Amino acid sequence: MEFWNSLLTEKSWNILLELSKEPFDFILIGGWAAYLWTNLHKSKDVDIVLEDIQALDYLKKKYNLKKNDNLKKYEIQFEEIDVDIYVPFYSKLAIPAEEIKKYATRIKGLKVVKPEALLILKQGAELERKESVKGNKDITCLFRDKLQRI
Repeated sequence: MEFWNSLLTEKSWNILLELSKEPFDFILIGGWAAYLWTNLHKSKDVDIVLEDIQALDYLKKKYNLKKNDNLKKYEIQFEEIDVDIYVPFYSKLAIPAEEIKKYATRIKGLKVVKPEALLILKQGAELERKESVKGNKDITCLFRDKLQRI
């Protein structure tokens, strides 16, 4: 069972693949990273950590990049799909953005955060948004995954 409908997740996946062709490096975190490790629960949004803050200049020129000071991230919207961009020394994650590259590996050609770090990041995100739809999805996915392993 998927949390988001397949049209949204397919669109989100295609946006992720297009971003992976851009001339800057990033590390995938969030729902798509979890999916690449588990093949469960595709994501609606794309969450990335830039390895080099200079990539923001490129993103500003090519996309409608917005800074979200409240959440300490940058955002690009592709209709109903959000790309959340976290950067070193600005974004507030459970693991500092500048440290994420220490916990990265490649899956299917994408640089992805390793499972142990991903769990810490997902738990941090769940605590931040526990009263929201996405927070409920985080809880549901975590419990469902644990039950499947029992």
